[in-house]
Amino acid sequence: MSSGWFRRRFLPGGPLPAPRPPRPRASPVPYRRPRFLRGSGSCPGTADAPRRPEARPVRCPARGRALPWNAGYAEIINAEKSEFNEDQAACGKLCIRRCEFGAEEDQEWLTVCPEELLTGHYWALFDGHGGPAAAILAANTLHSCLRRQLEAIVEGIVATQPPMHLSGHCVCPSDPQFVEEKGIRTEDLVIGALESAFQECDEVIGRELEASGQVGGCTALVAVSLQGKLYVANAGDSRFRLRSLSSGIPSRAILVRRDEVRPLSSEFTPENERQRIQQLAFVYPELLAGEFTRLEFPRRLKGDDLGQKVLFRDHHMSGWSYKCVEKSDLKYPLIHGQGRQARLLGTLAVSRGLGDHQLRVLDTNIHLKPFLLSVPQVTVLDVDQLELQEEDVVVMATDGLWDVLSNEEVARLVRSFLSGNREDPHRFSELAQMLIHSTQGKDDGPTGEGQVSYDDISVFVIPLYNQGQGNSGH
Repeated sequence: MSSGWFRRRFLPGGPLPAPRPPRPRASPVPYRRPRFLRGSGSCPGTADAPRRPEARPVRCPARGRALPWNAGYAEIINAEKSEFNEDQAACGKLCIRRCEFGAEEDQEWLTVCPEELLTGHYWALFDGHGGPAAAILAANTLHSCLRRQLEAIVEGIVATQPPMHLSGHCVCPSDPQFVEEKGIRTEDLVIGALESAFQECDEVIGRELEASGQVGGCTALVAVSLQGKLYVANAGDSRFRLRSLSSGIPSRAILVRRDEVRPLSSEFTPENERQRIQQLAFVYPELLAGEFTRLEFPRRLKGDDLGQKVLFRDHHMSGWSYKCVEKSDLKYPLIHGQGRQARLLGTLAVSRGLGDHQLRVLDTNIHLKPFLLSVPQVTVLDVDQLELQEEDVVVMATDGLWDVLSNEEVARLVRSFLSGNREDPHRFSELAQMLIHSTQGKDDGPTGEGQVSYDDISVFVIPLYNQGQGNSGH
């Protein structure tokens, strides 16, 4: 977000305005399931249909509808946690057009022949909270934001080395050397495009929800294949929690190979982003409205601690020190709790995601959005450098799957299923379904305990063999 927008939005000259009265709750876009599920049967989970865990149907694309790379997909709605399935999914092909450079006012987008297009593929999962609206908007919007960001820099992406000037004009003969010394690679441009696309999408969601008088947000987990690399972008722990005791498992992507399980995403919590959050409160103390202390202590301080030297740490510290407790230190901590129970402003257990622009701390005018970053962490998998086998896949799933299954248990299920099922062209879709069935309380499941996930679950299984290798992306 720009500093100007940040100041106008969260640091007005006078007191913060009172919350607006609630408006009728109507989604800014109609509730729907992913487009690629059309023709797969009636949509489960209407408000008047009871959803017992053992009765929830698993949905997947119709047999005649192929997803990019023949990926598999399946989903299941929650067990009456909410009226709607708050997960959303999207996938498709990215076609990036070239830009002809001339005078700025004469720049035109050119439609060129297909072999000159930069093409890629896109898979995304969005886990909504506070209703499905933000996740639906993200599923409708993020891929378009990404395409625009990539089109704006496509000349740099297809170059052997990203040029200093996108037009190719060289002002200084040493420009290529400066770029090389900075270690700037093509993949850095794609990462930058993903980061900018997430931020643009977040702004769109904010505008749409504000216009409709709604609140809500979502986490986002995205995989993009481009020029022989797979980019996995993750923003958020997939569970939105207001003083809850839920497990806090995030949406997750893992690479499963015959002899390897590799995480491709990691979660973001207030605790592991403590220094970023504390530094924001240090630069803009107005955000805490005098109600919180940005300092971290091992526990909530009490009156008896006044005047004592206790352990603490601030935004500039990875270690700990001691300070004499003052009265201001007795305020509620900006970040409180440990592990999955850590909370931001006593409210949220997340620190990244899309949306939530209108969210405030209970009974205050303190906005949480400044502390919620929409920029993702991006992991790059160089598919062209892997010696791929037929069973090598990437599994992307929302938190409902990981509540019950660990990375290793998912990998064991994947290997067992694919090793005995090499000929079925629909095996990856069936694998996605099987992973969901494994979370529905079967006593003979991989955990041996009959555990049940009551949350929404969405799963992509993306095969890598013969997909990324030898593909230049042009």
